[in-house]
Amino acid sequence: MSAPKAVFVLVHGGWHNRSAWDKVTPILEANGFAALTLDLPGAGVHAIAPSSLDRRPFDPAAFAAERSPIAGLTQEERTQAVVALVKEAASLSNGKVILVGHSAGGMTISAVAEQVPNLLRAIVYLAGFMVPNGTTLLAMLQHETFSSALSPGLFVGDPAAIGATRIHAGSTDEAHRSLLKASFYADASDAEFVAAASQLHCDEPNAGALAPSEITPGRFGAVPRHYIRTTQDRAIPLTGQDHMITTVDAAIGGKTMTHTLESSHSPFLSQPAALSKILIDIGVQSLAEQSAEAQ
Repeated sequence: MSAPKAVFVLVHGGWHNRSAWDKVTPILEANGFAALTLDLPGAGVHAIAPSSLDRRPFDPAAFAAERSPIAGLTQEERTQAVVALVKEAASLSNGKVILVGHSAGGMTISAVAEQVPNLLRAIVYLAGFMVPNGTTLLAMLQHETFSSALSPGLFVGDPAAIGATRIHAGSTDEAHRSLLKASFYADASDAEFVAAASQLHCDEPNAGALAPSEITPGRFGAVPRHYIRTTQDRAIPLTGQDHMITTVDAAIGGKTMTHTLESSHSPFLSQPAALSKILIDIGVQSLAEQSAEAQ
């Protein structure tokens, strides 16, 4: 088997898991790239639901108040999980690694780029939180450019009290389910929405929202960065995406290369071919730049 052109490391967003990329990875692989995914600590196979989620009859008050089983999870644990996968990817591709993060996964890929910039050919934010040094995800979410975001309407209970930002993806309440679809999957079919929602876990540890970004021009800023803007996004509105791009460029220097999809928050589900084309184009560009540097 020939070596891949490059390896994509794909990091999912909040409440999601590695299955988010299931429609994208075969397209990347068919075009000569490899793709590695993972369930972040606290997500997917590592998720632990509060016991009240399965109590019958269901008690909404108990669910809203129960302390999260993953309240103690740190951002550094997630960062190190991705660093380990990036190192594996680098060993498979002679250092040709492209790191992609969706939504809240942007906080993790920023931290990884700061720690191992020498292992990355490019970093890509897909409607992701890309925030300047010293800023938290929560602070950015509270900025006026995020005022139209629908996703905070999904939150259950007091995050400070329960140690996590909780949603109830399995709720049978029609209003809640409609809000969930509008927030994350507005341009997906109903069948796609049902399948995607069934994969969501309920708790995102607060550390991801409260840990300040630690990025510097000399390390993070040395990695070519891309941002895929999603114009119909109601979880991270386009105004918020553009604010983050402008703010980080001003603070770090250099210019974030932008790409645009006419999609909602989850194009990996609704528009996998269009999303994959952008990623492949970024991969080809990064390899061309590497070749030019070597000459």
